[in-house]
Order: sequence, then C-alpha cells, then structure tokens
Amino acid sequence: MPGRDSIDGYGAWLLAARRRSPLTLDAYLREARGLEARLRERGVPVESATTQDVLEYLVARRASGVGARTLARIVSGMRGYYKFLRIEGMRQDDPTELLETPRRERALPDVFKPAEVDSILAAVDVSQPAGLRDRALFELIYSCGLRISEAAGLTFDMLYLEERIIRVTGKRRKERIVPFGDDAAAWLRRYLAEGRPALEKGPRSDRVFLNRSGKGISRKGVWKRFDGLRELSGVAGKPHTLRHSFATHLLAGGADLRTVQELLGHADIATTQIYTHVDEDALGQAHADCFPRRRRAGRSDAFAAAPGAVGGARRLNP
Repeated sequence: MPGRDSIDGYGAWLLAARRRSPLTLDAYLREARGLEARLRERGVPVESATTQDVLEYLVARRASGVGARTLARIVSGMRGYYKFLRIEGMRQDDPTELLETPRRERALPDVFKPAEVDSILAAVDVSQPAGLRDRALFELIYSCGLRISEAAGLTFDMLYLEERIIRVTGKRRKERIVPFGDDAAAWLRRYLAEGRPALEKGPRSDRVFLNRSGKGISRKGVWKRFDGLRELSGVAGKPHTLRHSFATHLLAGGADLRTVQELLGHADIATTQIYTHVDEDALGQAHADCFPRRRRAGRSDAFAAAPGAVGGARRLNP
C-alpha cells in the first residue's frame, strides 16, 4: 500500500479510529499529499522519508507564509501519518519523533463592537430571498457563536425554533446545545416563511440555509456573502469574528467562563480564556470608577468621553 494508497488508508484511520472532523481530515491529508508530491520529485517514497525530508518540507511550508499555528497543525498531521504507518507495520521508526511543535502565537482575537455587528446586519438587503437568508444566517452565527461550517451544515432536525435552541455537531463530532435570542428567532421565522421557499429548487434539501441553486450553502458561500456585507458596512472583519464577538460580549455582560466554554464547544477552558481580555474602553472606565485617587479628583478629560464596558449584545438573550 505505497504512496497515495497509504495516505488514503491514513484518511480512513483518522475517521474511524481518531474521529477527526472532515475539515481536520482534509487539512491533514492535504499536507500528507504535499509531502508525497515533493518526495516523488526526488524519487523517494513517502513511507521512506527521513527526518531531514520532513523537516525540509516544513521549512518550505513556513517559507510559503503559513503561521506558527498552521505549522503546528501540519506537524501534528505528519506525526499522525507516521504513527499510522507504524501501526500498519510499514515503518519501524518515526521520522517525526525529533521534530518540535512550533510555539503557537496567542494573539488576541479581533472582536466587533455591538454597534459594528448592527452595521453589518443592517447592510443586508432583506427585500430579496437571499438577503433574508443572509440576515437569518448571520444573526444565528452571532447569537450562538457558531463556526462557519456549523452554521452552513445546520439541518432541520438540529433546529428547535419554538424552543429557540439548536443542536450543533462541532469538532470531533462533539454535540452541544446552544440557545439563540429574539432577533435570530424572528429572522429565522421570516426566512423560512418567505425566503427559503423562493430558493428551493428540485428535491427538497434538509439544510436550513440554501444557496441560489437550492442546495445547502457552503463555507465558501458564507465567506463570499460576508465579504459583500463587510464592504457595504465598512466594518473590517471575517465571518469568524462574529464567533469571537459572541464570546467576548457574553463575558463582558457577566456570563461565567465555564458557560461560555460550553456554548462555544471548547474541549479545554484555556481556549476560552483568551476571550477574557478587557477592551481599552472598559479598562479606562474601571480605572476611573475604582481607583481611589481618581474618584476623589474626578475623571480626567481623557476618559470622560470613553464609553462604558461593553454590555451583552441585544441578540444574545440566551
């Protein structure tokens, strides 16, 4: 089972034994095939790669512009591949054993202010069926803190409109229940009554959000629609920034960290802790309100105009 056959076997093992998500599977297999193609040019079977061969591939990937986070994921995929080869008896050693995982950058996530979320959503043209879909889609992403793939893959058996909850299958097929608020519920009802019937074509799809062909909207389609809204609203950001904003606004509004962890579907609470950063406005407000000398002297002009801490956004209402 040389070359590409072993990579296909690796993919089956990732799904069956490791229960990796489809997106993780695609990423791991893409890098394994990239390594295989690079070695094939040199006449070296991927199963016979040395540590130097793998290292040179990683250096090339780093030079192509990938960040430390992506490179760490690539190293993880390579280790998994050669672990699979050892399990199958196709190798006795592991060329990735001496590789160090790159240190991941822990940059603070970009976050929209509530007013910026309003601007983005207000830019949707709801006079068209596709606009009703977009408004309901992005309201739901923000109200539930969904990943783009989770929103695109939402089916009717996962949506409980009357109860205002959805059942989400996240990474590693981990299920979670997430409530959504008044605005998301209202726009979902309108989309399902007025927008979705106009988008349906051919056999009925079980996907909640459809594209113009009547099929389930794709992750790429969600990104394209959001890019259009970003240009119209003049607000810089990505679809995933809505998820970051959901978490940050909840914590700023008083939600506890463990609850936000469950709503986001994070396996490790350390991942959720990155959202506990305090924005500059809230920092200035807290200093002005709490520091004794500032209270006696009064707030300085620098902070007098600064708005208060960001409250829970109006659409959350879980």
